[in-house]
Amino acid sequence: MLTPEMLRLIDWSLQEDLGECDHTSASSLPAGLQREGWILAKEDGVVAGLAVAWEVFQRVDPELTLEMLCEDGDSVAHGQAVFRVSGDARRLLEGERLALNFIQRMSGIATRTAEVMASFEGTHCRVLDTRKTTPGLRAFEKWAVRLGGGTNHRMGLYDMILIKDNHVDYAGSVEVALQRVSEYLGELGKDLPVEIEVRDSAEAAEAMRMQALLQKPSGAALIDRLLLDNHTPEEVKQQVIQWGGTIDLEASGGITPVNAPDYARTGVDYVSMGWLTHSVKGMDFSLKSTDALT
Repeated sequence: MLTPEMLRLIDWSLQEDLGECDHTSASSLPAGLQREGWILAKEDGVVAGLAVAWEVFQRVDPELTLEMLCEDGDSVAHGQAVFRVSGDARRLLEGERLALNFIQRMSGIATRTAEVMASFEGTHCRVLDTRKTTPGLRAFEKWAVRLGGGTNHRMGLYDMILIKDNHVDYAGSVEVALQRVSEYLGELGKDLPVEIEVRDSAEAAEAMRMQALLQKPSGAALIDRLLLDNHTPEEVKQQVIQWGGTIDLEASGGITPVNAPDYARTGVDYVSMGWLTHSVKGMDFSLKSTDALT
């Protein structure tokens, strides 16, 4: 699951933390001292990032003995041990903070995502993440969303065409923007997914009119999804009545865990929430020695 880009980020993060040396461990602990530590959940939630922690410790010292005590995506309880590491005490402590930072951040995202999906019970709606991620950590944060039961939106600007309000305004209209996208895909010979953000029923109707006229290079209809931006749940429900079943619909804009269930119950296919990655609180974990557990 860890890509070369993710491994490079781990290497950079270790260098950021270690610099020339962990002077604290080097000065206070004798060389060759063997110890073990346990990573414990300090609250209930969904654990994520154990595979990343494994890679952190492995890169610090391949001789460390590592054991995952549960799987990424598992529900864990306060006080539960989720990871064990043993070996050279200096090396163990060099990797401790970075391993915990990844687990805390990713578990916070996975836990909140799982809570949102639980609030959608009884609907077919899925929660999507957005590009509102921490620079450099997008792959890790979107992985955490998946571990929490959510669905990834586009990874970046390269794997999907998402025409937003600024694109429409700069192009001049929904019609012009979509016409240009159709021509662009034809020139490239690519069938990229296409989504367009609509601000009201008039823009939705215009997009659907163009949907009947424009195609991708494969002959498929041009638009895959309408993004209903800053609509109230009542407005979303009207769009579902109008267009549901003919095209996928996504609600977005100002959606939080408090109002997300109201949107899910409208019958919309997706709810996208930047909140999952830009406002979520990390889940608390700590590493304790064997002595601290007894």
